[in-house]
Amino acid sequence: MTFPEPTVPAAGRAEVFLRYLDYFRETLLQRVASLPADALGRSSLPSGWTPLELLNHLRHVERRWLEWGFEGRDVPEPWGDRRDERWYIAPGETLGTLSEQLRRQGETTRAIITGSDLDTIGAPGPRWDGADPPPLERVLFHLLQEYARHAGHIDIVAELAGGTQGE
Repeated sequence: MTFPEPTVPAAGRAEVFLRYLDYFRETLLQRVASLPADALGRSSLPSGWTPLELLNHLRHVERRWLEWGFEGRDVPEPWGDRRDERWYIAPGETLGTLSEQLRRQGETTRAIITGSDLDTIGAPGPRWDGADPPPLERVLFHLLQEYARHAGHIDIVAELAGGTQGE
């Protein structure tokens, strides 16, 4: 997948967000898949997170911001990526299952974005912790920065483990 250059025409702002989210999601999945098997479930950083935990975290981030937050849906375990104040994966989760879950979440994200106007204000609910809900565009800006930041993190981990590196 190539970087979504700003000079490539897009149908609108929503398409720009979708291109970047798809790019970052697939880049992260490719970087994690390039790691040696023994590096997937261990941390090489003082913070202690593992590459598999990162994939699970990003799936939950998309759910929290778009389904639980913007749409106001009742989402079971919106913070299911955390246990005891750190990222978590359930026993038996693998690179394959986590990758599939993240890609399915991406399909849900695409449906939400294409089915909504970017100026639409999110539904009130517990995600906003009493604050006024933001418009979809603000939520998407937040998601993009989350993905871009974690793409940099996984590049460092991949470099340390001998996996595929980014720029």
